[in-house]
Amino acid sequence: MLDESLLDTPDALAGADRFGLLRGVAESGARVRTAARGAAESGIPDLTPDGRPRAVLVAGPGPAAAGVADLLRALGGGNCPVTLIPPTGVAPLPGALRWTLPGWAGPLDLLLLPGPDAADPGLAELVEQAYRRGCAVVAVTPAGGPLADAVEQARGLAVPLATTPYDTEFDVEGAPPAAPGTLWSVLIPLLSLADRIGLLSAPPEALGKLADRLDQLAERCGPAIPTYTNPGKTLAAELADALPLIWTEGGIAGAVGRHFATELAGLAGRPALVAELPEALATHRTLLAGALAAGADPDDFFRDRVEQPPAMHARVVLLREEEPGPLSATRAAQALAEERDTAVSELEPAAGSDLEKAAELLAIVDFAAVYLALAGTE
Repeated sequence: MLDESLLDTPDALAGADRFGLLRGVAESGARVRTAARGAAESGIPDLTPDGRPRAVLVAGPGPAAAGVADLLRALGGGNCPVTLIPPTGVAPLPGALRWTLPGWAGPLDLLLLPGPDAADPGLAELVEQAYRRGCAVVAVTPAGGPLADAVEQARGLAVPLATTPYDTEFDVEGAPPAAPGTLWSVLIPLLSLADRIGLLSAPPEALGKLADRLDQLAERCGPAIPTYTNPGKTLAAELADALPLIWTEGGIAGAVGRHFATELAGLAGRPALVAELPEALATHRTLLAGALAAGADPDDFFRDRVEQPPAMHARVVLLREEEPGPLSATRAAQALAEERDTAVSELEPAAGSDLEKAAELLAIVDFAAVYLALAGTE
């Protein structure tokens, strides 16, 4: 259940926010600027690569690596294959995880390591593998840590991770897996690198506009802005008692949708299902006719309104990166939801570059996940 009165009480939100989640999302623009400066000071703008790599490999612990791979793939527009190397191990803990390069990896490939944990020996072993194979290696990791040392010994490039003082609040028992905003800290230097190798366009001025868009979203979605004019709070309230079916259209929207599902689980402890349009209309159709359908379980007249929560129903969240065109599946999605009496939330960013559109969608869903985490009640 969601305490909707808490959403419009900034002092109460602040009291519930013991890990600084709202501050983390609000400072995303500042993280972008700090990370961009770190990338410049590390010499990325001065690199003179021979051309694009044959393939880009991404590896790292936690959700940041998957988010980086997803966004690089989407923003690159197919210019270069981007592959996530999943870890293996008995537990998601430093020292227990291992990564293995695919058999085809070699001197023509680039390995990227979004490594917020500087001391993970599994990543250091992966750097050794890459060195033996002749792969170029770039890591974004805390300066002076074992991973940075391993990368430098392998003649790679280690970019210092942009951090904030509140990041240490996530190293305690019961904290979420990662601080909101960590994705920007590891992504921005790698976007700068991707710009240099011709994978995508992310010059310094584009990163500046991205940071400005994030600042604007922080103002629109901040705790002092009431729910009816706050897109982050509005989405959180709409998903209060729902199972989100996140339907995405476009590569950027797909990456954001998967990130949103990860944030809902990691921050708010809420499940969500993600599918891309038009396939979502087939894969989720049965969900809209089963026990989760809006009309499947009418509100019980005898239900205790205080002790018993209402039945959970599916709610469609339509994420797209631009206005629907003639070949868009959006209208079919809206028609199916209307036919099955299912509520729909829609997110479409304002005009801008692909980077700015991604930033707007990411900011809104991050704020929504945080508000769900803070206003959720047992």
